[in-house]
Amino acid sequence: MRSGSEEPVPLHEEFIYCCGAATHVLKCGPWKDLSKDESKNLPRLLFMIIPGNPGLAGYYRTFIQALYCGLNQQYPVWVVSHAGHCKPPSGMEMIEDTDIKELEDVFGLNGQVEHKLNFLKKNVSKDIKLVLIAHSIGCYITLEMMKRASELQLSVFTRSQNHQEETSKIKSSHQPRTTIFIPNSYSQVLRSVLLFPTIERMAQSPQGKLMTPLLCKLRYALYMPVYLLSFLPEGVKASLVRFALRGMKTCDESSITTSINLFSVDCIANILYMASQEMMKVVERDSTTIKQNLKKLIFYYGTGDSWCPQHYYDEIKMDFPDGDIRLCEKGLRHAFVLDASKEMAAMITDWLQDDLTKL
Repeated sequence: MRSGSEEPVPLHEEFIYCCGAATHVLKCGPWKDLSKDESKNLPRLLFMIIPGNPGLAGYYRTFIQALYCGLNQQYPVWVVSHAGHCKPPSGMEMIEDTDIKELEDVFGLNGQVEHKLNFLKKNVSKDIKLVLIAHSIGCYITLEMMKRASELQLSVFTRSQNHQEETSKIKSSHQPRTTIFIPNSYSQVLRSVLLFPTIERMAQSPQGKLMTPLLCKLRYALYMPVYLLSFLPEGVKASLVRFALRGMKTCDESSITTSINLFSVDCIANILYMASQEMMKVVERDSTTIKQNLKKLIFYYGTGDSWCPQHYYDEIKMDFPDGDIRLCEKGLRHAFVLDASKEMAAMITDWLQDDLTKL
């Protein structure tokens, strides 16, 4: 399924407001607008990346390009940043200047779920199938998206059913049966691929035990040094990032340029705030949602992942023996986007070959 073409990969970049918050979107492929139902040129399938934390779209630039090429450039591949994790361009504020407040806490964990649902609702036609590829906390967000869409579908069905029961008493039996309309729901999700999934007991993980006190009690202490570092020239910032990543044999160049966003106080504040909520809210695995969507899910756990250790894999594998739950045999790090984007993209295209041939 890999294309041998060496032509430049078409990549479109946007900074938009979604739920009133600055959002960075990278779109791989010639398709820039997937919201028009009447268009005859819409693709049948969209690959959408839900990032981890920091949720900067730039970290996934190489990944989406490799995935797009691995799919023979037949389907668009998009990545949407988390609300407020990107440094907006000059002339654009972190929060939209409007009297209308779309979401009470858009930068929190719940707000990020609603942020992705809102983006899909406004930017993707309901006729397009989805493959959601989530990373780290993006896996929790993806399961929540599927859960909320499922609940919406159920509630609409129940209301329609109750309405039919009530009206059947006064309608004649020969009248046409009422059609139940269920809005754009996640029946359009073909697959969800959950990479290094932080979907349970985050604060109890080895890394969580280390980070929870810092994130929940001491994160404000980090704002002043970040503020001071923000005045450094861009070249110096890049050098500091290279120094921090010096232990890697190879490092994706786009990760270095993207990491410069972390010298923004606004970005760091939103990133750490969301992370603090992760430690408090990501506790029990949502086995109900997993069971309801098991045939659509692929899990990929790491062997030395300090955010979701291997015994989390052992337990979910035991609870869902029929699930597609895999353990990494390649030694990839949790933050695979730093040095293994192409390798991960190649694996995913292999996993999804059967699904794509059925389209």
